[in-house]
Amino acid sequence: MFFAVNSGPPAAGKAGKSRIFAIFALSCLVYGLGLSPAIATAKSRPTKVAPAEINPNAPDPDALLIEVYKYLAANNLQKAQSKIDALVEAYPHFQLAHLIQGDLLLMHTRPVRNFGVGALTQPDKLKDLRDEAAARIRSYRERPDPELVPRAILQLRDDQKQAIVVDAKKSRLYVYENAAGQPRLINDFYISQGKFGINKIKEGDQKTPIGVYYITSRLAGTKLPSFYGPGALPLNYPNEWDKFNGRNGSGIWLHGMPPENFSRPPLASDGCVVLTNPDFLKISSMVDIGKTPVIISEQVEFVTRNKWIVDKTLAEKLVDDWRLDMQSQNANRILTNYSRNFKTTQGDNLNTWFPKQQQSWDNWHNPAIKLKDVTHFRYPGKDELIVSTFTQETTNGKTRAAVRKRQYWLKEAARWRIIYETTV
Repeated sequence: MFFAVNSGPPAAGKAGKSRIFAIFALSCLVYGLGLSPAIATAKSRPTKVAPAEINPNAPDPDALLIEVYKYLAANNLQKAQSKIDALVEAYPHFQLAHLIQGDLLLMHTRPVRNFGVGALTQPDKLKDLRDEAAARIRSYRERPDPELVPRAILQLRDDQKQAIVVDAKKSRLYVYENAAGQPRLINDFYISQGKFGINKIKEGDQKTPIGVYYITSRLAGTKLPSFYGPGALPLNYPNEWDKFNGRNGSGIWLHGMPPENFSRPPLASDGCVVLTNPDFLKISSMVDIGKTPVIISEQVEFVTRNKWIVDKTLAEKLVDDWRLDMQSQNANRILTNYSRNFKTTQGDNLNTWFPKQQQSWDNWHNPAIKLKDVTHFRYPGKDELIVSTFTQETTNGKTRAAVRKRQYWLKEAARWRIIYETTV
């Protein structure tokens, strides 16, 4: 089944006759009809081009790409051609754009029934480009409702200006700003992830970890191999929860692309989150080292603001009840907050760890405990898990002490309890 596209004046020998072009597959992809014929996209250009300069004012490649497909679905080949030409001009290293451009040029002479029909490209490369096209268009078409918020972001500190949320299934990275305590979507970007998907377990498995991480530093591209493009933002993988669960490895970064390339397929890295160079520079300019959280999920769950408030209130109450129990100095009350499966990375279980902590509490006299700079996140994964971080200020007579703590609250049956706790 095909749509007829009027491509302009009739060609010699075919006067008065419209050309028939195979674009039904394209419109299926755009409008989510659930069909799976090959996509009519673009011809690869095998010629080498010099590394392009990064133009911060260049148009959004996904926006242009979706316009190409919309014009094709509307049987307007000329406008589709002008959009793809603009995309190639703006991003001369964008292989997917060249592939689409080639097929559109071919449509002026004959029907195009397959993805990259005129391309001198290996089948696995065509699959990579097909996967990238599908991820870009699907994510652009399914952009999150601005009235919904990621369930993972429960509470940010006042000085955390933004949070990054990665949806591995959609190959998408979302940037949320802290708008008076509520997360608000301000931008999103296509990303590549580990060759073997998510849930990193060990060094060299070429998977991207899932969890709540922080950017630890900013590495300039001038000090790195060109493979990383204009720079890198290392993450604190493995974090405490990774170590608690026996996960290892290192070197998980957000980074850019080699200058001769524009993008990668959705599954293409050794575990890092990889962006195009223009997108990386935008993100790098936004983040605050040590403050910006990066939440990597298999699939981001979005909830209404009312549901978000309920979840946020729950997390606040868990930690505040713990604070009141600590302030009471009643060991039995304090102990009810902790899971029987509690353990430390040093190997202590609850029975050995708790008495050690209790020794310091015995020296308190009517202490006053306050919690400051509190953050709460729902931890990605199968478990019902909340990670809370705060500064605990304890006033004991004339003595005041402050410590930064992180607690992992696990829902066991109907009760939330601390499964792991550490200072940070």
